[in-house]
Amino acid sequence: MKQSPYPVEQLLGMQYYVCDTEGVQGLLRQDAEDFMVHEISNEVKTSEEPSDKYLICRLEKKNWELQRAVKEIAKILGVSHRRISWAGTKDKHAITTQLISLYDISETAVQNIRLKDITLTPVGRSGQQLSLGDLQGNRFEITIRACTPDNLEERVAQINTCVGTGVPNYFGIQRFGVQRPVTHLVGKQILLEDYKEAVRTYVGFPSEGEPESNAAARRAYLSDNDPKAALETLPVQMRYERAILHHLAERPDDYEGALKSVPPKLLSMFVSAYQSWLFNMGLSHRIQEGYALSKPAPGDRVIFQTGKTDIVGDKNAGQAEVLIKRGRAHICLEMPGEKTVPTHSTSEQLITSLMEADGISYASFRKAGEMTGMSFKGAVRRISLSTSVESEVCDDTVRLSFSLGPGQYATTICREYMKADPTRMI
Repeated sequence: MKQSPYPVEQLLGMQYYVCDTEGVQGLLRQDAEDFMVHEISNEVKTSEEPSDKYLICRLEKKNWELQRAVKEIAKILGVSHRRISWAGTKDKHAITTQLISLYDISETAVQNIRLKDITLTPVGRSGQQLSLGDLQGNRFEITIRACTPDNLEERVAQINTCVGTGVPNYFGIQRFGVQRPVTHLVGKQILLEDYKEAVRTYVGFPSEGEPESNAAARRAYLSDNDPKAALETLPVQMRYERAILHHLAERPDDYEGALKSVPPKLLSMFVSAYQSWLFNMGLSHRIQEGYALSKPAPGDRVIFQTGKTDIVGDKNAGQAEVLIKRGRAHICLEMPGEKTVPTHSTSEQLITSLMEADGISYASFRKAGEMTGMSFKGAVRRISLSTSVESEVCDDTVRLSFSLGPGQYATTICREYMKADPTRMI
């Protein structure tokens, strides 16, 4: 076990590495080609029947955020972006390949699309659209450059072993905002129904990594609370902040309405980020207590391949350990939501105490669901992430190849190798 020395990781709950080996440091995503993501899709039954309303296409993109790419494609086709769906969201600063489905669109229309660094290839038609989570996982080809060269190959081999055994399945920094990790703080204020403070946090909280002119504009808004003045200084690229401010300029003090001017998915992500922060903090607490990621402790929650969960006690501890070793069960933590769930482990008890200290209850998630139009039922998440990694070391460059399941972060794996400042991973 090794503690992270980076304040931002400490604040976001990503407090430990399990591998004591010194990290390779280095730089991730120097070029888009350094981070390649290939979706491992579920089998999609395609046909040539025109009655099948969904056109399935392979989307290849470079340095495109998925939502923006979809909106540009929809704009060219002259349809609503809601007619396009996908199984998983991919990284922006990368080269990615995945399937998308387009409702009632012809192959000819798609073949006429011309967008820089985007290729859209029809692969057939289907009677069903793709849905989030409808994939087996992703295959990653990652290059880490400018690594510290001393004993590099030996260090990589040692970390390969650690990653094969299991590393903390933290939510990565991208869940909280890569440049400005404040989404969980906004989510906290939404849960508290303090919409004014949620707006002030999202619009006004400056980041050390952003241009000083932007940071100054944010600080000015915190100081004078004047949306019209802020609109004059905030750059047009900050479209969500500006949408909030435009609403406030027209309807002063309607902070709830201002928050609702951003897309519902973004609004719900604020609350989800707070849930993610709680998970990270609970997981770090478990590691700090000295419990192994792969060995169940009394009160641990385990999830089976069927999706059912159970609590580890004296009677079933041995059986749970055997199932975990065989990969048929996994230790997990409950991320709280609107449904009250009894806690048994010290990690889940810590999560509950953090909520109580913030003044947040299970009912808070129900009210946040009503406000955002989403549901926050809570979920269980595995505490460890493991994969078999193929590695290659050449001078000061490390190349990694591995596969992960849905909802698992490649940067969580890279973090264990690099042990670098998070800003070098974005």
